Amino acid sequence: MRVKRLIVGMTGASGAIYGVRLLEILKSLKIETHLVMSPSAEITLGLETTYKVADLGKIADVVHSVKNIAASISSGSFETGGMIVAPCSIKSMSEIATGVTSNLLTRAADVTLKQRRTLVLLVRETPLHTGHLETMAKVSSYGAIVFPPVPAFYTHPENISEMINQTLARVLDLYHLETPALKRWQDKK
Repeated sequence: MRVKRLIVGMTGASGAIYGVRLLEILKSLKIETHLVMSPSAEITLGLETTYKVADLGKIADVVHSVKNIAASISSGSFETGGMIVAPCSIKSMSEIATGVTSNLLTRAADVTLKQRRTLVLLVRETPLHTGHLETMAKVSSYGAIVFPPVPAFYTHPENISEMINQTLARVLDLYHLETPALKRWQDKK
């Protein structure tokens, strides 16, 4: 089954460009996107990029307020292909891991897990202490895919944009979505 709709969550962790670029790629693939951003994500977006929240509203198909717990994406009966949180803060990952959600972003992630849909968390934190690692293991045991956006240097990226595109192409590969940016490993002799 082809994915037609994805939820994109953005938290306040560094790496806002991952969420922005993800929305752009999904738009080019004609995938309907539902964006939800934490208040910290809105701040980080302004600190790290030239984008404004209003700009993302022009890329995403639907933008939900993080406070609107009655939004479509808060219900399992609203069909999606899953959710990608890019970037994902340790705080948001921790809420998702405990099932105690305080906003629409973490509620949508919780719903994604309970419906057994694909949830990918681009966790952006380093270094990691034992509590972080245990939380990653916990959320992974519930079905989430913890995907730290670690660049693939075997692709010989020439700039940051290529690193971001390769990482997101690998994320989208988990949803069986092909992008031209994906460079797969080849046998080396």
